[in-house]
Amino acid sequence: MTIFSVRHITSYQYRRPVEFGEHRLMFRPRDSFDQTLLSSHLDVRPKPDYIRWIHDVFGNCVALVGIPGVACELRFETNIRLDHTPQVAIDFQIDEQALIYPFTYDPEEAFDLERTIERHYPDPGDEVGKWTRQFVRIGPPTETGRLLMTLCYAIHESFIYARRLEHGTQMPRETLQLRRGTCRDFALLMMEAARSLGLAARFVTGYIYVPDRDGSTTLGGGSTHAWCQIYLPGAGWVEFDPTNGIVGNRDLIRVGVARDPKQAVPLSGSYDGAASDFDSMSVQINVTSDRSAELNG
Repeated sequence: MTIFSVRHITSYQYRRPVEFGEHRLMFRPRDSFDQTLLSSHLDVRPKPDYIRWIHDVFGNCVALVGIPGVACELRFETNIRLDHTPQVAIDFQIDEQALIYPFTYDPEEAFDLERTIERHYPDPGDEVGKWTRQFVRIGPPTETGRLLMTLCYAIHESFIYARRLEHGTQMPRETLQLRRGTCRDFALLMMEAARSLGLAARFVTGYIYVPDRDGSTTLGGGSTHAWCQIYLPGAGWVEFDPTNGIVGNRDLIRVGVARDPKQAVPLSGSYDGAASDFDSMSVQINVTSDRSAELNG
């Protein structure tokens, strides 16, 4: 059991005062058996007209923010504190009929999982599918858990993590060809790889706790992070972080889940003005732990 705190500041700078449209924030963690939200606070400058909370189609908490007047800077600061319980791969209990791949989902579950099983991105030569099937044994049985862990570790060990300025996510076949990408790219590649095997997969956005930012090999700290979940009968939605080779939720703070990365953007909105009016954006994220405080104390 660990207490995590997250401070997330996003600031937009403009060359002249502009008006703002409604902004949409996804920062409040999903309460569950493995993480419990203790407190959350949102501060917006200029002071907003309103902050309205909704649950989206996936049950994520979303804040809708209206900003009055005009300004040269728009700043969002969120602070959350939560109780986190690590769940490791060895604890996952997969139903007996799903221990060996391939398996079939129960018809009742398959109906609800249908859209998360379908592949979402074009792959004319089935490059992603062919690459994925190399991890399925020919002859001896393929253990489902081992197959997915191997897939997760293969991306972690064979692909290069590289931040980029462009918004959005690469096409999975592009990530496969380049052998490089961001955490969102790697999460989406693993999702489409799992879907090529007939497995249900969904996208997760959130934060990662990096015990030691200086010289740490854990990638994605200091920014929002992304990984994926695969649905396994008996175990439910299991976390896989191919960027860091993590199976289970260790050091992962789950904020939102979605069928596709475009549905889980942490912060989005608009302003009324020319493209040249935009000057810059800065993001600062600090994830700290009471555990680290005790060790350093």
